[in-house]
Amino acid sequence: MQVYLKLKQIDKNVVLAICDDELLGKTLCEGKIIFKVKDEFYNGGKVDVEEAISMIKNANIVNLVGKCCVEHAVQKGYVHPDAVITIQGIPHTQIMKL
Repeated sequence: MQVYLKLKQIDKNVVLAICDDELLGKTLCEGKIIFKVKDEFYNGGKVDVEEAISMIKNANIVNLVGKCCVEHAVQKGYVHPDAVITIQGIPHTQIMKL
């Protein structure tokens, strides 16, 4: 499966944003949470989900949204299942390496 991925250097941090392809441009709402899957944050191009997940090892901050990319990150051991929330039924998680 293809996902959108954007990699940015911000000061000393490498920020990686990954979202499932069908979520780009959508807004997820649940209770007081409004989560926008913005094109300018996630769209650095489309890649295979395996390639995107392999880039987590070189990033300090990672933002993942979508069933496919979050499940792959959990399976590879980058994310604990308890660290995943759902917004409007869509999995979301973040990784911060200090």
